[in-house]
Amino acid sequence: MDFRDRVVLVTGAASGIGRGIALRFLEAGASVVAFDLNPSAIPGAVEVTGDVSVEGDVCAAVERARETYGRLDVLVNNAAVEFNGDVTQLEPDDWDRQIAVNLRGAYLLSRYAIPLMRAHGGVIVNISSVHAFVSWPGCPAYDASKAGLNALTRAMALDHGREGIRVNTICPGYIDTPLMQKALRDSPDREEALRRILAAHPAGRIGTPQDIAEAVLFLASPGASFITGATLVIDGGMTLTRT
Repeated sequence: MDFRDRVVLVTGAASGIGRGIALRFLEAGASVVAFDLNPSAIPGAVEVTGDVSVEGDVCAAVERARETYGRLDVLVNNAAVEFNGDVTQLEPDDWDRQIAVNLRGAYLLSRYAIPLMRAHGGVIVNISSVHAFVSWPGCPAYDASKAGLNALTRAMALDHGREGIRVNTICPGYIDTPLMQKALRDSPDREEALRRILAAHPAGRIGTPQDIAEAVLFLASPGASFITGATLVIDGGMTLTRT
């Protein structure tokens, strides 16, 4: 997969899945704009610091791509946050923040990226979650935001397909990121928690950011030119074991 002469904007690029995606696109020859609240420090990428839920920050990130490279070919909406608690425990501000970052952010980035793509076509890949269709206790806002992102994907694929713009969703399961490692450290028994997670995966392991990055590159490549409006689950078979 050769992405020379292609410009890619990745949100949430400073760590975890987003960083893995940005690095893989750079390896494939793409020009990468890395957008995150925190400095990304990705060698070779153009860094834009900002909040995906703030319209002015989003405009600045897309404009940076246009000013620097004159085009935008691929948008990866990856940025997300998660605060736990059932609906009686979750503070309204935490609910609003999750919807703002996880769903409004993808809407805003797409709103400003699509006009740049219309002249030559483009690809949007939304990083959702298996939480879009299976649930764990204490995740109502996260579940709702990810289910909404899957629906947004379908709607945009329908609205913009004839403009040469494809839109797809990837739904990761457990991925070995700094956030997952923190959750394991915070658990009462890290080894038992890890054992239970591994036991739930028919693939026998937890996913890596590279697993997701390879799928994103495929969906952004000419080899996926007839794929749009699709949802790709990448979870090592974990959701097959849930009843």
